[in-house]
Amino acid sequence: MGSAAQGHLVLGEFLKAKRAGVSPEDVGLPDSGRPRRVPGLRREEVAQLADVSVDYYTRLEQGRTTQASDAVLSGIAKALRLTPAEWEYLRLCARAPVRPVSPPPADSVSPATQALLDSMVRVPAVVLGRRMDVIGWNAMGSALFTDLSRIEPRHRNLARMVFLEPRVRALYPDWRDVAGGFVERLRMDATRYPDDPRLHALVDELSERDPDFRHWWARHAVRGVTSGRKRVRHPVAGELTLDWQALRITAAPEQTIIVHTAAEDTGTRRGFEALAQWADHLAASARTAG
Repeated sequence: MGSAAQGHLVLGEFLKAKRAGVSPEDVGLPDSGRPRRVPGLRREEVAQLADVSVDYYTRLEQGRTTQASDAVLSGIAKALRLTPAEWEYLRLCARAPVRPVSPPPADSVSPATQALLDSMVRVPAVVLGRRMDVIGWNAMGSALFTDLSRIEPRHRNLARMVFLEPRVRALYPDWRDVAGGFVERLRMDATRYPDDPRLHALVDELSERDPDFRHWWARHAVRGVTSGRKRVRHPVAGELTLDWQALRITAAPEQTIIVHTAAEDTGTRRGFEALAQWADHLAASARTAG
């Protein structure tokens, strides 16, 4: 199946999922009195709110039309109360072009980026590539998550580790929130890069092996978050409250540095001291093993 056809099928699934999550009361529609077989809005109600014909909206949801103007998409976005990230996702699904397979993304960081990472001696940092592959890190970043050098490169993926690596999964007291956010990022990547076989293989593996991933993937939720706060329960450094930021590398647009800093008014700074000692221990062990 071509990427355009696949994109329009995904568009239909997304519209159905979002339609099911909006009630008539949410958008000011009166109760028609007719029993509803499924939750959420009916197709004709979405069409009415978006100011398009029921037939047109039905064809769009069923993947039977390949053209949708910005005005139509904007009306549907308003009708379904989409967030900015969901609106971007809607546009990507509706406009999925037929194109040759894109060249593979860089699977390593440049020497300049690695030097930048190594200069961050007091904060954990990792570099994520396409599909959330971990392609670079500093000593504190490896100490925070796990000894990244010991994970097979093909399994060195943050989403995969959070779902399938027990050591990484156990780091997060709020695991469901963290893991759910990773699913939403992968969903956006899958639409940006519909021809990426490794991304599809990752989604297939996680869907097969983890029921939570399978359930969340089917919801078609997307999120455009570039910063936040999360808690980590580290086996050496103890309880950490981290503020994180995603910094895009201009020279390599598919690469993002994720920097973690200690949240104010917490004991995390003391935990960072223990984390730094643990990083030194891991580095010494690696030198000995080498």
